[in-house]
Amino acid sequence: MSTLTERPAAAPSKRPARPADRAGARRRGERSRGASIAVHATLIVASFIAFFPVGWIAWISLGPDKTDFLHPDEIAGKISFENYSAVLADTQFLTWFGNSMIVALGTCVLGVFIAASSGYAVSRMRFPGYRQLMWTFLVTQMFPVAILMVPLYKIVADLGLLDTYGALILVYCTTAVPYCAWLLKGYFDTIPHEIDEAGRVDGLTPFGTFYRLILPLARPGLAVAAFYTFLTAWGEVAYASVFMLSEGKYTLSIGLTTFVSQYDTQWDLMAATAVLIALPASLVFYLVQRHLVTGLTAGAAKS
Repeated sequence: MSTLTERPAAAPSKRPARPADRAGARRRGERSRGASIAVHATLIVASFIAFFPVGWIAWISLGPDKTDFLHPDEIAGKISFENYSAVLADTQFLTWFGNSMIVALGTCVLGVFIAASSGYAVSRMRFPGYRQLMWTFLVTQMFPVAILMVPLYKIVADLGLLDTYGALILVYCTTAVPYCAWLLKGYFDTIPHEIDEAGRVDGLTPFGTFYRLILPLARPGLAVAAFYTFLTAWGEVAYASVFMLSEGKYTLSIGLTTFVSQYDTQWDLMAATAVLIALPASLVFYLVQRHLVTGLTAGAAKS
């Protein structure tokens, strides 16, 4: 006769049961309905404020008469692209555009090269005065254009560069390089030093390591620097109006001012020209926008 051994019943758990989740309880980090409405309303208002001037200029440019800006509600019944045709055919817009493109691209290439080289040197090398170099870059950003105009004009005149593209490119680099050097230095700090050591083991020179290994990894930072330097040169007025003397060397920003005279202002042509000036900048932004957030935030928490 077999004997069955009964197992003792399991003792009840002493851990208290978890209370049931209350209906409608919010998870951690989840906003209430009222907070979500307030955030979206704020974003909508901010977007409207940012877009309104651009949309207003574009709308005014569609009015065929130069007084249509006084009656914008009447433009809907007579929308026309005559202003754009007049700007492209009857003005020197294409000449201004070519001059601006030469200066902007030249500033972009030279400025990014100098900023990347100096930012990488300060990030990786410890030479006498490397900290003072970066602080010097920062101090140069404190002076307004009105103070820098006279000494820069004297330097450019002594070099015989007045009324040349090189003058504007060099002057714009003095504005763009300091900021871009700080930006790229912070980005280079996020790239591991082991990559530089691996390049040296493979026989690369410091410049070869910088060009072949570091720059491809720094594309987001370079994209932000290129965008900033391009915009610095593309829409600047003060320096261009002083250093460019002949009408054939005018950039778009100076050409825009030719529509304003002592007795008349051609608002319709100015609006159409402003829209055309904004298109290349918008295209550059579209090309680099996927790198902007990464490039601007990299190195933010690392000195």
